[in-house]
Amino acid sequence: MKRRVLLAVFALAVVTASAQRKPKKVMVINPVVGRPAAVLDTPVSADVPRPRLMVGIVVDQMRWDYLFRYYSRYGNGGFKRLLNEGFSCDNTQIDYLPTFTAPGHTCVYTGSVPAIHGIAGNDFIVQATGKSMYCAEDTTVQTVGSTSDAGKMSPRNMLVTTVTDELRLATNFRSKTIGIALKDRGGILPAGHTANAAYWFDDKTGNWISSTYYMKDLPQWVKDLNDQKLPETYLKQDWTTLYPIETYVQSTADSNGYEGKFRGMTAPTMPVKTSGMYKNNLGLIRSTPYGNTLTLDMAVAAINAEKLGQRDVTDFLTVSFSSTDYVGHQFGPNAIETEDTYLRLDRDLATLFTYLDAKVGKGKYAVFITADHGAAHNPNFLKDHGVPAGVWNEGQALKGLNAYLSSKYTIDGLVRSLTNYQVNLNNYAVNYAHLDVDKLKKDCMDFLQKDPAIAFVVDMQKPMTADLPEVLRTRVINGYNAEHSGVIQIMLKPGYFTGGATGTTHGTWNPYDNHIPLVFMGWGINHGRLDRETHMTDIAATVAALLHIQTPNGCIGHPITEALK
Repeated sequence: MKRRVLLAVFALAVVTASAQRKPKKVMVINPVVGRPAAVLDTPVSADVPRPRLMVGIVVDQMRWDYLFRYYSRYGNGGFKRLLNEGFSCDNTQIDYLPTFTAPGHTCVYTGSVPAIHGIAGNDFIVQATGKSMYCAEDTTVQTVGSTSDAGKMSPRNMLVTTVTDELRLATNFRSKTIGIALKDRGGILPAGHTANAAYWFDDKTGNWISSTYYMKDLPQWVKDLNDQKLPETYLKQDWTTLYPIETYVQSTADSNGYEGKFRGMTAPTMPVKTSGMYKNNLGLIRSTPYGNTLTLDMAVAAINAEKLGQRDVTDFLTVSFSSTDYVGHQFGPNAIETEDTYLRLDRDLATLFTYLDAKVGKGKYAVFITADHGAAHNPNFLKDHGVPAGVWNEGQALKGLNAYLSSKYTIDGLVRSLTNYQVNLNNYAVNYAHLDVDKLKKDCMDFLQKDPAIAFVVDMQKPMTADLPEVLRTRVINGYNAEHSGVIQIMLKPGYFTGGATGTTHGTWNPYDNHIPLVFMGWGINHGRLDRETHMTDIAATVAALLHIQTPNGCIGHPITEALK
């Protein structure tokens, strides 16, 4: 805490001194009549008015309603500040299926969809080879900052540019772009192909690491931060509720059958004695609110050391808070642990905004906050409250489907997997046996449609023949990438997902997964809210319009003009 206060005080002194100088003015020419249209203050010494710093924030697995579920408990400097000073798009929808972390982060920053950008899931099957590939996997690079393999990652599997790339291109690479997240994909994909750096967390060492795609060695400031051993410092504190536990009235009672417990604990109860659990398991911090605070520390250190927003050109910092996803998966959306995680994240956001006010200057930076996807209620929780729901057993469904196909074609293993809620055929076996693919797909669809958990099965190569609502058809089309997607999309009934009996997951078309928060704040942003439907693909287009740069080369979204001054 002392370290943060000293940083803020120092930054405030710097900004106060610089604020005494007169701001530069930029003349904006009306392109129609050729005369000055307005005189604007510009915080950078450039011909185009832009904020000093653009900050993109993705809160992993944040449902839209979390903005208001805990609103009365938030302080004034975090989520409330975003809503009270910024512009909230209250009906922002995801444009594709499936709704997972990697496609979500990619869509936010590219304005594109899996059909175009290629990131069809966190993991996907390369249809030409049948091999599974991780979204950021890159065997041509090496880890920087650790001896583990966790750094063998890059953005090379992403086929389009990001808005962060476009800013670098627009400024002849004078702008700096840095991506930060506990998850490698959360740091890498938003930062784009041309990023100066992306950093993510290494469970083996407890350090922030990178890859040789970006650098040969970690900058000294990253080494210095790693040397502070902050993961150990936080985990030694244990995880207790921020406020008295009886005040968490928006959550179910502590310890119930809907939540998953930590290894070594007898029940999913608070407090969590992390001080006795983290030895040889520093990755434990991911599943606590301290993972978000650690991410904040890294973001503040990057702003300070790289002088982001303090130069004569606009910079871009992307930050993904990943612990909300780990906590959500383990405990579900109705747990005290989840509520506490968001209350603590609210404090971390307030700290970040206060630091930016001091270091960059209030009104001289712009921020957006959104999510990569939402999350469902736990099916057992819903059923216990009279709501239709259930768990779809993916493994059992795959076994049954292959048994049915084997009895018909006398060939075993015709379907490789049902990953990403899609039928991935064994193309080698299909081609070797010269099977009629259309007939095989129809047999798969006929079998799966009888599953009581499934609402629709859609031939992804012939979506227009499917009998389903148009909005869902469009999401199937947008999500289908011929190289990385299966041939049949499985769409479960509302309240159903694949997974275990505790916690939650995501990936489906339903509003709890598909409806995400989106709030802009700061330089060039109006104050207000919008009820009309907007889309995840619109985010990059809006940021590009704000920065007066080209939209990413695969973008299909449109600027949300109501948000812009």
